[in-house]
Amino acid sequence: MQDLAGPDMPRKFPIFDGFALLWWGLLFGLFIARAEVTACPTTCQCIDKSGMTVVQCMSRNLENIPSDLPRDTVVLLLASNHITHIPSHAFRELHYLQELDLSNNDIETVDLGAFQGISDSLLVLDLSNNHIQSVPKEAFARLHAKISLSNNPWHCECTLQEVLRELRLDPETVNEVICHTAVQEEYAGKSIIQVLDSGINFCNFHHKTTDVAMFVTMFGWFTMVIAYVIYYVRHNQEDARRHLEYLKSLPSSSQISKDFDTISTVL
Repeated sequence: MQDLAGPDMPRKFPIFDGFALLWWGLLFGLFIARAEVTACPTTCQCIDKSGMTVVQCMSRNLENIPSDLPRDTVVLLLASNHITHIPSHAFRELHYLQELDLSNNDIETVDLGAFQGISDSLLVLDLSNNHIQSVPKEAFARLHAKISLSNNPWHCECTLQEVLRELRLDPETVNEVICHTAVQEEYAGKSIIQVLDSGINFCNFHHKTTDVAMFVTMFGWFTMVIAYVIYYVRHNQEDARRHLEYLKSLPSSSQISKDFDTISTVL
């Protein structure tokens, strides 16, 4: 068969077609991966600011933290929503996250491990103006960010004291972390930092309360034991008295002997 390509026309080799397909496949895969990284939630607005991805989700009536946030997010603004709960691993895919604003929400609970995965990158965390009363001791573990916890109805006790000891609080709002309630009512309405700086140790109150509870419990058990012993002694005394009266009612041996002699005489 005659070669249709002609003597001057370059030949096509299958191996080069394979490399071309592989190259385009890699480019397409990278494009898809990039699209997944930069995909923006429909309820938010994503902005590229000086090469950083800023995700703006403020005032969107959100009740939960979006799960489809771009993985290259650097700044995440979730303020002024209706979020009530920060679950564990809520931000674990956001390894570049530096600023997280959760202020002015309805947050009541923060799960253990809520900030796991971003402890190394996070620089600023704002949890002010929420409804948080307490947090687990390990909730902020290994977190080095500057944190704002002001204007929450904190219950001041030992666990909160230990949590605050490990945190880098925002110096501009640190005195606005107020005890809404406390293990000692006299500290309610006061700045917890000022109370701690005055030498108060809430953990001592906790230990004293525990000691009092143990003392009351032991006293209760002791009272029950004493009452049982008294009941046992009185009950045994009553039995002994009845037994003694029964023995006294029995005829004596001399009376039995006389009755036997009388019967023998009659016979």
